[in-house]
Amino acid sequence: MAKQIRSTLDFLREIGWENCTRNKLPNDASFRNYERLELNGETAILMDATHPSEDIQPFSQIAYHLLKLGYSAPRILAEDRKSGFMLLEDLGPGTFSKILRSRENEHFLYKLATDFLIEFHEHADVVIPKRIECYNEEILLAEVNLFLDWYLPNILDNALPEKSKTEYVSAWKKVLPYGLNVPKTLVLRDFHVDNLIYLPERAGIGACGLLDFQDAVKGPITYDLVSLLEDARRDISSELVDEMLEHYVSSFNNFSRVDFFTSMAVLGAQRHTKVIGIFTRLSQRDRKSNYLIHIPRVWQMLENACMHPALFPLKSWLDTNIPSHQRCVPKTGSIR
Repeated sequence: MAKQIRSTLDFLREIGWENCTRNKLPNDASFRNYERLELNGETAILMDATHPSEDIQPFSQIAYHLLKLGYSAPRILAEDRKSGFMLLEDLGPGTFSKILRSRENEHFLYKLATDFLIEFHEHADVVIPKRIECYNEEILLAEVNLFLDWYLPNILDNALPEKSKTEYVSAWKKVLPYGLNVPKTLVLRDFHVDNLIYLPERAGIGACGLLDFQDAVKGPITYDLVSLLEDARRDISSELVDEMLEHYVSSFNNFSRVDFFTSMAVLGAQRHTKVIGIFTRLSQRDRKSNYLIHIPRVWQMLENACMHPALFPLKSWLDTNIPSHQRCVPKTGSIR
């Protein structure tokens, strides 16, 4: 269904915020736009998802679900699903990533985020809403194909042969079952420090504010932990990563450690491969080239993941088709 064409001012007028001051917030990787509004000493966040490819219904559904369970998602103050506008509770400017720029409280914040995942995953039977999409092999394969569709055409001199593309998919089909061989939960999908807000006035894991969860799916418990500890946008010390992994694993006794760490490696590789494709697409299609600076880090994490024996089919394919000297940052400026 086509969206109703409506101005931002019309929406603000309808909800009584037409006289507010408006300050644009930095864009993310989506087509959504955000503003911080202030009116009579109160603040709120305006989400503009009027782009045809955006839909606020999934965000609304997951937000209400998380709030009902007592987690710190932003309250929805007003929404117009037909047009794509939403007014959200302002959880404040204190993203984990902003605080971490000073290298302060790193251990505290990562433990808070890990503690949230532990508590969240302990209640997996409750946190998974009904009628939600499952993160299955088909979706995971579609995501890693972004690497073929966007990254490779921009770094290889010649088109990848169809035989090599088939072998790539075959390699992933061999390894993905190992990634799925752990208990399931609600996967928030982009659980990393850019999307977490520190709320010091709230107790316990309530201090971990949640953003950007509209793509949530039912999937492996390891996925959000990979997103947190193998972050495409920042370096995290191996000591801190190991400590958080041990803290997480020691909190459960309902899964195999071997299966857990194998799943971490496979889904880490899957996510890194996908992210390389997405960051290239953001540059080539959407003119958001600032993401390319992170590709060397993501490649390093992908190579590290591929050292796990379960990922030998993928490592073999990469070594054959993309030798080390070709694992580079794609050119900017061209549109596919």
